[in-house]
Amino acid sequence: MTIQVTSIPNPEEVGLKPAATNRDAKLVELLNLSRSQELQLLDPEMVGWLQELRDRAASWLPHLKFPTTRDEEWRVTDISPLLKLSFQAAKSADVPQSAIEGLTLAEAAESRLVFVNGVYAPALSSVANLPDGIFAGNLAQLPITYRTRIDNYFAQQKGFDEVFTALNTAGLTDAAVVWVAKNVVVETPIHLLFLSTFSDRPTLSQPRCLVVAEPNSQVTLIEDYLPVGDWCADKTHPYLINTVTEIWVEENAEVRHNRIQRDSGAAFHIGKSAIAQSRNSRYTCNSVSLGGKISRHNLEIYQLGEQTETTLNGLTMISGEQIGDTHSAIILNHPHSITRQLQKCIVADKAHSVFNGKVFVAKAAQLTDAGQLNRNLLLSPKARVDTKPQLEIIADNVKCTHGATVSQLDDDEVFYLQSRGLDKASANNLLVDAFAIEIINQIPIASLQTSLSQCVACRTVE
Repeated sequence: MTIQVTSIPNPEEVGLKPAATNRDAKLVELLNLSRSQELQLLDPEMVGWLQELRDRAASWLPHLKFPTTRDEEWRVTDISPLLKLSFQAAKSADVPQSAIEGLTLAEAAESRLVFVNGVYAPALSSVANLPDGIFAGNLAQLPITYRTRIDNYFAQQKGFDEVFTALNTAGLTDAAVVWVAKNVVVETPIHLLFLSTFSDRPTLSQPRCLVVAEPNSQVTLIEDYLPVGDWCADKTHPYLINTVTEIWVEENAEVRHNRIQRDSGAAFHIGKSAIAQSRNSRYTCNSVSLGGKISRHNLEIYQLGEQTETTLNGLTMISGEQIGDTHSAIILNHPHSITRQLQKCIVADKAHSVFNGKVFVAKAAQLTDAGQLNRNLLLSPKARVDTKPQLEIIADNVKCTHGATVSQLDDDEVFYLQSRGLDKASANNLLVDAFAIEIINQIPIASLQTSLSQCVACRTVE
């Protein structure tokens, strides 16, 4: 049974003022598109709960603005090209099994959830290889034992009144859910494959994901964004994908999160990952961003207890006129935590990379050990990098370092490789590959490592 949302509010109904600018009008347009999405859930009680969440988020929009370069958080990332496009809501689409054969992972052949344009595709999904004690599916399949507790986690992370996150919540129809029970260790990686299809008009889709790792549990995730078709070549089919992922790592639990973004060259990708870590928990994020005309990943870590460990590895590789933006924030409020962050960017042609990494160490976070480094490799005189590592420390007994480097290929290293028989182009490519592989090798899935290494090698061939 499909339950149609019959009440689609216009801007006046949710309190939006009449659009005074193109940016205000775009926000109204996106909100109305979000609210036009149908709820597909079978359980009327869950539909009511979800509708309440949507209404609450829609009520925030009147107080928010479409970001511009006048906003500090968006000062060097201009998303005004979005204003030139007229979007339609992305719809579910039939994608044949053959279309995803090259996109699946051998290690997760029976532990894969597929969403097409944000809509769950059970025919393409398989979770037959998962052990007892873990649920992986969509909201409609969520067992009653978890439904009674979902209020504690879903849309409960801090920062959910940010404009794109609120937009995602206002248009919620479904979500990928991974819930690992207490003391369960999941050896098999879980592949969350979010596909976008091309259309004759630009589309808006807003995938959502919730991960709960209960005390003493362990799980490995691959959050993977791809279009159906030739993502490398297509630069003619724009779409906007606005994603939100919430991860709860409870006491002594461990989550290994691998986020891969390979959207179309004409796509706009805005993603948020909000992570809450309880006492003695461990969280690792390996993020690789290769696609999109304009992409932005907001990564936020909130510490809920002492002795947490956080490792963030990131790689952005862009060319042409792409913009790749990573904003991260680690908020530490408890003692004895360890954080490590390494963000690398490879920027060619007229591309523009942005890194803004904040680490907040509150007075209570004594004996924190935090390290952050952003390394950038420029491959063209017209390539641009904006980097802003930030430390805000109130505690007086901590060990914290941060830094950033921007460089070109080292002539001595190129000369050395040429002296060993390589031509200059091959020497350059080898050095670029080596720069990227430090991040890719952190991903604990061999077939994904191979696939991403091939992507990097393909991009470095001159």
